[in-house]
Order: sequence, then C-alpha cells, then structure tokens
Amino acid sequence: MSGARSALFEPEFVQALCELFETRICFNQVLGLTVDSLEADTVQAHVLMRPELIGHYQHHRLHGGVISATLDAMGGLAVMAAIGARHLDEAPATRLARFSKLGTIDLRVDYLRPATGPRFTATAQVLRLGSRVASTRMEFLDHSGQLLSVGAAAYIVS
Repeated sequence: MSGARSALFEPEFVQALCELFETRICFNQVLGLTVDSLEADTVQAHVLMRPELIGHYQHHRLHGGVISATLDAMGGLAVMAAIGARHLDEAPATRLARFSKLGTIDLRVDYLRPATGPRFTATAQVLRLGSRVASTRMEFLDHSGQLLSVGAAAYIVS
C-alpha cells in the first residue's frame, strides 16, 4: 500500500482510494502504479522500471502501452479525486461509491521522448468536471523530471 499524501482528504478516504486504485484495479497492480499524492486539482503516482515492462529490448525502453495505460489510469484517478473533493460533505464510503460508473470515453497520448530509467512519475489534472463528463490532462516524466509523454482524456462520470 502506498504512503500517499493529501492535505485535503481524510486518511480513511485516502487509504480506501489508494487500495481501490493500486490493488482492486488489477491492471494497475500489473503496472506497479503507486499513488504519491491526492489533491482535488492534481494527483501523482509513480512506476518503477521492471524487465516485464520493457518494450524495446535493445534500448531498455518502457513499452508505449505501459505509458498509455498509466496516463489513462492517472486521468481516472484525478477524476476520482475531483469528485471526492466536490462531495466532501459525504462520508468517505459514499464518495467512493460515486466512482462505479467512471469510464474512459477518449484518450490521446503524445510520446515526446523514449522512456528509459529506473523510475517514472505521472501526474494528472482535471480541466473540467461536469455532471456527466470530465476532461483531464496528464504528464509522464522520467526520474530526472524530463517530460516524456503527455495525454488528454475524457471520462464518463455518471
């Protein structure tokens, strides 16, 4: 389980959301996504390089599908955090139940540089949270903070 930070959310909500994201969404577990911080406007997580995530064996580059899936997952996490912040007056369990209909409508990824190195960080922000659709922007960086890929996505929220 991650040691995610949050200045906004209560520890019970952070723990439950991290468990949902890191463990109960099994593919995120395959990717090795670990949440670092959860705020209403920005979320951050990281992925450690592992041999099974390599896409180009000669150059030890991270597979593009790992990047795409990570950015998609992070956009979804950002929407969850934004929904959670919108409904702070509700109990954590009630807020978590709001995520049951969340799904990706559209995803665009731009690969800017090859992804090599021991650790990668992904961030996401919600640009607009509507009653039915949310729009997000995501970034994927290497261990030194260099921007490797960017993404934009839309998610159904109800």
